[in-house]
Order: sequence, then C-alpha cells, then structure tokens
Amino acid sequence: MKTRICFFLLLAATLCAAERHARNVILFLGDAAGLPVVSLAGIYAGKPQQLFIQRMPHIGLMDTSSASSWVTDSAAGMTAIVTGYKTNNGVLCQSDAAVRGKKDGAPLKTILEFAEERGLSTGVISNGGVTGATPAACFAHNNDRNHAAEIAAELLKPRFGNGVDVVVTPADQAEGVLRAGGHAVAKSLDQIPENARRAVVFLDPSRFELGPAVARAIEILSRNPKGFFLMVEQDAHTNNLRVGLDNVLLLDRVIQDTAGRMKKDTLIIFAADHSFDTRLRGGKKGEPILPEASGGEAKSARPNVRVDNGHTGEDVLVAAQGPGAGKIHGFFPNTQLFHIMMAAFGWE
Repeated sequence: MKTRICFFLLLAATLCAAERHARNVILFLGDAAGLPVVSLAGIYAGKPQQLFIQRMPHIGLMDTSSASSWVTDSAAGMTAIVTGYKTNNGVLCQSDAAVRGKKDGAPLKTILEFAEERGLSTGVISNGGVTGATPAACFAHNNDRNHAAEIAAELLKPRFGNGVDVVVTPADQAEGVLRAGGHAVAKSLDQIPENARRAVVFLDPSRFELGPAVARAIEILSRNPKGFFLMVEQDAHTNNLRVGLDNVLLLDRVIQDTAGRMKKDTLIIFAADHSFDTRLRGGKKGEPILPEASGGEAKSARPNVRVDNGHTGEDVLVAAQGPGAGKIHGFFPNTQLFHIMMAAFGWE
C-alpha cells in the first residue's frame, strides 16, 4: 500500500511539474541566423558546437517558408512566429489575402498583443530599428513592411492594452512619431527613471550594447507581477561575414547571461526567421577559418567560406529552456512556435 501511495504522489508531482506555466517568455530572434551561420560562428570562435544555444536542453528544426514562397523575408517569417499564421512576403501580421502594398488582409493578433490584453508587460529590443520587419511584426499590421511611418504610428494606437512598455532601439522614424505623441524618450539606458515601468530608448547606433539593453529591459518588465513578454532581435546577416559572425557570438553570450540570471519561471527561446546563403567550403583545423582582417570582404579574401547575398529556405535551429520548452523538438513549421509560446503561458 505504501508503495502505491508513493507511486501516485510521485506521479502527481510529475504531472504538476509538467503543467507548470511560464510567467515570462523571452524570444531571442537571430535575423538570418540559420544553421549554416550558427555552425560557422562556433568554428570561427575556435571550436564547433560550442555555442550556448547549441547546448540548450531542447532543440528543434523549424520550417521558414511563407504562405506563397519557399524562401521567406523577415516580415512573413516573423509574422508566422508571432501569430501562428503564414502570410505573404513583405506583409506584417495580416492574413495571406493581403497583397503587398496593394490590398489588406485580415489583421492577425500577435503574441505580444495577447500579452497586452492579459495585463502582462511587453518589450521589444532591436539593433536594427523598431520599424524594421522583425520588431514591427510584434505590434504592427500592415500590407507593406516599408510603410515605416504607419508602422511607427501603431506604437501610439495599439489594438490591445496600452502598447509596448519597453522599446530599446537605434533611432528611426518611430522616434519622431513617439515624441509627437508625448512619449518621454531617453537617449541612453542611464536616462531611464529608476522606478520606471515603461521606457522608450533610442540609442546612438555606434553605442548600442545588446547585453545592457536586455538586462535593463528585464529589470523594468519584471516589476509587473503578472509577468512579461520580450522580443530581442540581433541582426545576423552575413553579407558582411565577419560582422555577422561576431553578432551571432554576441547574441549567444547575451542568451547565456540571461538564462543564468532568470528564474525557472521563464521560457527562453532562440530562433531565426530565415536562413542565409553562407557555406563553409574548406579550411584546416587549427587554422583561423577567416583570414586576418585586411580591409575587405571580397570573396577572394575568404577562400574557406562562400557567401551569396540572399535568404535561403532550409530549416533553422530553435533552442529553448524553461516551462514549455519540451514542446520544441523534431521538425515543425514556424507557425508552431506561436502555439508553443501561448501554451507556455497557459493560454492554449
């Protein structure tokens, strides 16, 4: 009898642990950080498979196609991730009835908007400008990713909640729109009031430091007892090869630091919206994979790596830890990541 009681208590504890929901979700998005780039970044740093994201406990491979194309752009790719629906290239969070620049589709509610609707705090950090396709997909609904002024205006007139609580980004068109709307805009992380619960920070691009930006945003967002959703974008395009690989390594360090600081109530995800045409073609172990910097990125200067300046359609790495991370495994479509995040919050 005692054995049976112990068994059922253990089973109940296991089921409770399995159903534990996330208080917070942090989505780290490597723009163009496909598997070829992630793999090459480790080798570039000295050793294959040494990145933190390659050692996270839950790993899967994600399809990145858009509604009508095998190769996606960031607008359609991120729309699928944050809404659970595929749309056409160039379109932000509208259904696949949208025709880029010509016709609207039905608006698609994003994971950030679900969080706003439920009273959570929300944040968007990007080193490429908040009106860029990846961050804009978190809050904007537009039939053309290039309508920057219209996208910025949606920061002032959100469909749900009171809008994005924390924005950290280099200056872009959103700065003027937000100032005109009466938002207090800081020029550095130090200018954010000590007890702030909302902040808009437009940094000098030459002084944009991802790690401190993420740490400060989490500090602010964590003041909401209901929890938060945060999206962090790092550009990882390798058309400038060395810069792109350095950006992947930087993002990896930030993810590792964040994972080390957060409690077990936070789901942390790394994903890419699409891959990029970068291929390792040669090189010897024990030698640098790239030659010493000599002032150029010409193809002849990097005989071991081939880079064609374009997106590609292969599956990308998704890595995660925390509540709900166990659903990330095997092969799955980009639309599934939305449902994984929703389920982690306990909303599906």
